[in-house]
Amino acid sequence: QVSLVESGGGSVQAGGSLRLSCAASGDVFSRYVMAWFRQAPGKEREFVSVINWHGTNTDSIDSVRDRFTISRDNAKNTMYLQMNSLRVEDTAVYYCAAARREAGWTLWSSRQSRDVAYWGQGTQVTVSS
Repeated sequence: QVSLVESGGGSVQAGGSLRLSCAASGDVFSRYVMAWFRQAPGKEREFVSVINWHGTNTDSIDSVRDRFTISRDNAKNTMYLQMNSLRVEDTAVYYCAAARREAGWTLWSSRQSRDVAYWGQGTQVTVSS
């Protein structure tokens, strides 16, 4: 079992940047496929980016692919989301997520909330015009 804690959220103007971090504890971090999700007010939680066990493969939704970069440092038990050229529509609570150890490929393939076993508490990102 792994515990996740996000940090790095805040308020920025459109065009600005933020770097989110997700610190993991409780298990060997490299055993988990990790992802970022976000939830805007009044909307369902949506997938943003996913990264495989060793950080050698990543994917993101089209709307952020050229602006956000997901990465991980297994030596530091930490995952990151570098967000550049932020837009008002990026405003949301961002959640760090991990699949069950034996179900990493499921989360990698589906990118669905139902396949997330562990969630962080979320960090607010607010982008103003």
